Amino acid sequence: MKKSLSVVATLFAAVAAQGQYAPVGDKIKTSWAESIDVNNVHPEYPRPIMERPRWQNLNGLWNYAITPKGAAAPGQYDGEILVPFAVESSLSGVGKTVGDSKELWYNRTFTVPADWKNDDVLLNFGAVDWKCDVWVNGVKVGSHTGGFTPFSMNITQALNRKGKNELSVRVWDPTDRGTQPRGKQVTKPHGIWYTPVTGIWQTVWMEPVPATHISALRTLPDIDANTLTVDVLDNAASADGMMAEVVVKKDGKTVASGRSINGNPVEVEMPADVALWSPSSPNLYDLDVTLYKNGKPVDKVRSYAAMRKFSTRRDDSGIVRLQLNNEDLFQFGPLDQGWWPDGLYTAPSHEALVYDIDKTKDWGFNMIRKHIKVEPATWYTHCDRNGIIVWQDMPSGDTNPQWQNRRYFNGVEKYRTPESEAQYRKEWKEIMDCLYSYPCIAMWIPFNEAWGQFKTPEITAWTKAYDPSRLVNPASGGNFYTCGDVLDLHNYPGPDMYLYDAQRANVLGEYGGIGYVIPENIWAPDRNWGYIQFNSPKEVTDEYVKYAEELLKLADKGFTGAVYTQTTDVEVEVNGLMTYDRKKIKVDEDRVRDVNRRLCNSLNKKK
Repeated sequence: MKKSLSVVATLFAAVAAQGQYAPVGDKIKTSWAESIDVNNVHPEYPRPIMERPRWQNLNGLWNYAITPKGAAAPGQYDGEILVPFAVESSLSGVGKTVGDSKELWYNRTFTVPADWKNDDVLLNFGAVDWKCDVWVNGVKVGSHTGGFTPFSMNITQALNRKGKNELSVRVWDPTDRGTQPRGKQVTKPHGIWYTPVTGIWQTVWMEPVPATHISALRTLPDIDANTLTVDVLDNAASADGMMAEVVVKKDGKTVASGRSINGNPVEVEMPADVALWSPSSPNLYDLDVTLYKNGKPVDKVRSYAAMRKFSTRRDDSGIVRLQLNNEDLFQFGPLDQGWWPDGLYTAPSHEALVYDIDKTKDWGFNMIRKHIKVEPATWYTHCDRNGIIVWQDMPSGDTNPQWQNRRYFNGVEKYRTPESEAQYRKEWKEIMDCLYSYPCIAMWIPFNEAWGQFKTPEITAWTKAYDPSRLVNPASGGNFYTCGDVLDLHNYPGPDMYLYDAQRANVLGEYGGIGYVIPENIWAPDRNWGYIQFNSPKEVTDEYVKYAEELLKLADKGFTGAVYTQTTDVEVEVNGLMTYDRKKIKVDEDRVRDVNRRLCNSLNKKK
């Protein structure tokens, strides 16, 4: 009887909590917003690239308060907020703007599972925008700056092993009144500039780990040497007595393995019949990674890897082409900004998050340009599993120098302050670190257009040296220098090759922007725009196909990749292939799929 009463009480509490929560505002919403469960929000394991079996999800309803910047911790809270949705979003249940003169506080309690009693405990944040400080039971456990990358804190010494623990988080975000990388957020949204995103916007979770444990993996395939190198990083002060082991599996069977000591990366010889990764065959290998100390296993994680190579090569016509696995490939995909009308930076659910990727694949694209945003780890894993190449932007910030995108730059770059430059370099390195092992990422893009562009040859050289396994696109559509692997032009609305570099790969990093308003699926009734406007799916599709046919001709002349703007409408931009709420597709999918596949396969005929 006691057990039955406990179950009833739990169910009653769940219903009560759900009843107090509701999305706010009068903007359009996705269909996924209708099924939000505050007790089960984003329940998926948040880091599939390095997975442990035990973890605890801290998403759900937290207390929140908005206080003047620099004020003491609040004595009482303003209400509840649904984590991990930003405070400005509808799905947070709050929908308030914070601004640079105030701070956002979060508070909740949690208990530590009894079977973690002999473990250290890590508190993990997927992403918090922008500066946060964290306390557990009144003990300061850490701080972090940077709105797009995950971070962890060892909270073991601050814990009560029995009973409740109190977790408090303070966040400050200057949005466009600071110089930090921020993407398209502005204090006053308009045009191509969107609603601010403040606070926790990815999953918060805990995991038990041994005192000596694996802290990160850096996985590097080499298809020419047929090796897989895995750098197993740990938190030990010394490599003495430490050994790392990597076991590679395919379909549950071990196909290769390797070990290393003294902090060396593990080099694994792959089988002769190795399966390569590509959009048409996204083959992945499972990895079991074990850390030993003095001969005894102390930590183990599961991961995965792919054998693939991104490079460039001059073809028989003298054109430098993008290559995948030493074969020419026209890389073609949409500009994907990853915004949601109800969750802003945060998709309402995992199903919603991967929907855009699945539609991109279904439309015949083989690539996505992730535009001035970094997604949760599960997004990149879905691209890995489904064979979508990713061009990864650095989120922009600070101010523009002179923008001179029709010729090579001969002006004076606007240098950042030392503080701004240091923050950029810190965040760019952290982004590259957290995304390094994902097979899908083909290209790093440090700058978009001229926004915040500075020391371009130096930043490009550092990026290439830090990760020589990928291509570097110095500035997509920006001020052009003779550096990096790519010359990237932007042109709206139709394709145009107004510059050409015989020494690098030439791509069209943005074009299109065909606008079409569907009145019942728009963010605002009177402020909608696209680069050009049409009035029906047929008109939009006709224009899309016309541009694609022009691009096919330019691919023959030298373009080797292109990006169409864009996957979805975003706020008042109505130039998406589908509406902002994902409820309407605005093109004839069969016609789009046909011409997209012809573009992606356009270089095959040369073989």
